Amino acid sequence: QVQVAESGGGLVQAGGSLRLTCRASGNTYSTNAIGWYRQAPGKQRELVAVISRGEGTTYSDSVKGRFGISRDGSKNTVYLQMNSLKPEYTAVYYCNVKLIPRLGGGDYWGQGTQVTVSS
Repeated sequence: QVQVAESGGGLVQAGGSLRLTCRASGNTYSTNAIGWYRQAPGKQRELVAVISRGEGTTYSDSVKGRFGISRDGSKNTVYLQMNSLKPEYTAVYYCNVKLIPRLGGGDYWGQGTQVTVSS
């Protein structure tokens, strides 16, 4: 089992910045990738950014150049630095941990953290 906890959300004005933190604990030895997703009211959950076990990163087109995903040395904490925020980025942001399939696999989500960007 893996426990996932997000923090760092809040209310910010358009153009401002926030940094979200995702902490994974438990059986994280087989973590394959950790990603951030978001879900706005009435919309489907969508990928924002993901960092792989090999430190490769992927971003959605809507946040490229504005957001940066990184992880600390322990590899169990991942950050999402969000700059130049727009009102349309308002959503609940979720952290997702995917485990290596050949080692049993698993897909774990946190409870989410609300990000609200005011115009």
